[in-house]
Amino acid sequence: MRKFVFRFIISLLLLHSLGLNAQQKKPFIHELDEPNAWVDSVFKKLNRKQRIAQLFFVRAHTDKGKAYEDSIAKVIRKEKIGGLVFFQGGPGRQLGLTKQYQQLARVPLLIAMDAEWGLGMRLDSTMSYPYQMTLGAIQDENLIEKMGREIAYDLKRLGVHINFAPVVDINNNPKNPVIGFRSFGDDKLQVARKASAYMKGMQEKGILVSLKHFPGHGDTDVDSHYDLPQLNFERSRIDTLEMYPFKELIKNGASGVMVAHMNIPALDASTNLPSTLSKPIVGGILKNELSFKGLVFSDAMGMKGVVKFFPNGEADVRALMAGNDVLELSENSKRGVRLVRMAIRKKQISREQINESVKKVLAAKYWAGLYQTVKLNPATVHEDLHRPSAQALNQQLADAAVTVLNSRRLIDDLDPNKKTIIVSLGSSQTNVFQQGLRNYFKQAEFICLDKSASAQEVEQVLAKISPDLQIIVSIHDTRKRPGPVLDFKSDLIYLMNQSAQRGAIISVFANPYTLIQLPEIAKAQTLVLNYQNSDEMQKAAVKVISKAIPSKGKLPVNVNVSLKNGDGL
Repeated sequence: MRKFVFRFIISLLLLHSLGLNAQQKKPFIHELDEPNAWVDSVFKKLNRKQRIAQLFFVRAHTDKGKAYEDSIAKVIRKEKIGGLVFFQGGPGRQLGLTKQYQQLARVPLLIAMDAEWGLGMRLDSTMSYPYQMTLGAIQDENLIEKMGREIAYDLKRLGVHINFAPVVDINNNPKNPVIGFRSFGDDKLQVARKASAYMKGMQEKGILVSLKHFPGHGDTDVDSHYDLPQLNFERSRIDTLEMYPFKELIKNGASGVMVAHMNIPALDASTNLPSTLSKPIVGGILKNELSFKGLVFSDAMGMKGVVKFFPNGEADVRALMAGNDVLELSENSKRGVRLVRMAIRKKQISREQINESVKKVLAAKYWAGLYQTVKLNPATVHEDLHRPSAQALNQQLADAAVTVLNSRRLIDDLDPNKKTIIVSLGSSQTNVFQQGLRNYFKQAEFICLDKSASAQEVEQVLAKISPDLQIIVSIHDTRKRPGPVLDFKSDLIYLMNQSAQRGAIISVFANPYTLIQLPEIAKAQTLVLNYQNSDEMQKAAVKVISKAIPSKGKLPVNVNVSLKNGDGL
């Protein structure tokens, strides 16, 4: 009993320290308009070199060993950088390392992460919420706002202040290799509404956001990690489509925007110039035309999309000249600071512009609570990150996303007492979906075939599939990043098509764009679309098929002429 009371008190103290039981925070954008004695005091104590260093955020990991961790500690001590971006590792290790790094910093560090679907995007032993494409199917935006609050709690629990999310790119190119399932969909209105709900939840609980990737990375077929994409559309199209969600969320008080590495001739005709380095795009459109006053983050400055044509630190200088406030993951922060100082001396960039960005970064630190010591308590961190309320919401989100297409009839006609064959493709062992259906169907036979199943195995399954039986076929993409094309053998694709033609209910736990590759599956009499292969989505699909809950999801993208955005029964 004493142990329970102790943990309860600790939890209350954490809630208080994280500000989660307090009133809503004043928006960061509004904070920028007010005098701030802490910001002015810290700014005056920094020399010119240290001020520039505040604009550099470097990479941090907790899965690369002590030598790597020590190297980052040295950068913090020597260069006095402004922040860190944490990548892969574990929550307990990251919390401990964050405490160490903050103790080394002369000015408290802003800590950022890519947590588009929560901490699970980067960290082991943590929760993953649905991908944004899955959220795009949900019709109740209040659920998405609640998710934003829960993710904010998780981030603050580990001492993180910035989430590089939400993605507000409109994924209107099914072949997009880098956005895809990370987007809310291909309808600008839906993307803006759902992204706004996510953003609102996070910001109200004290997390800075970064809308990405300005002015819109959704209609590209090149990954800017590896090359420079080109967006060849007229200005009018970009204004009214790609930039629409950014405009709406900026009006709603977005605290940050991340600029993409793309060449966009209609906005800046300079040859091979990435948007990150374009003054007409960053300073002209984003800051002046859209009146964005918050933090402007560059996308990672080591990506080929930016360094291919501007190597050896030139990209860092040009990014600040263009109007970015924070340079994320410079290839060499020490070199970058030195080159920026040279550019100031050559009057390529004004010291006033640098100082304005520095004060904005310091204001973000103040807004995030770094003007005071924040205690990061390792006790109960696992329990806090797996709290029942968050797990329950995660399942609610999954339940709300399941989308039934074409017809409900096969589900309505299911008889739990009739012989039923349940086949899972891409799954090598009994999965959550099959386990759930085992409790519903009294006479069920379960079959699993992994994605490399042989022709002989496929023929054996086909021999069992008969129109006079109830057949349920589930398709599982187990990749961490579910692409628009399944990596299954052709024999398995043949089995899928035959199953659809023989009247099976098809339940797809994969990227919805895979239906372009599978036209016969898309025409299945009853198609249950679940968007991803998480345990929560498998449980949700079981509930819909067993008629425990209705399906409420709507397709967030256009797949083909018969499966369009907004479809769902």
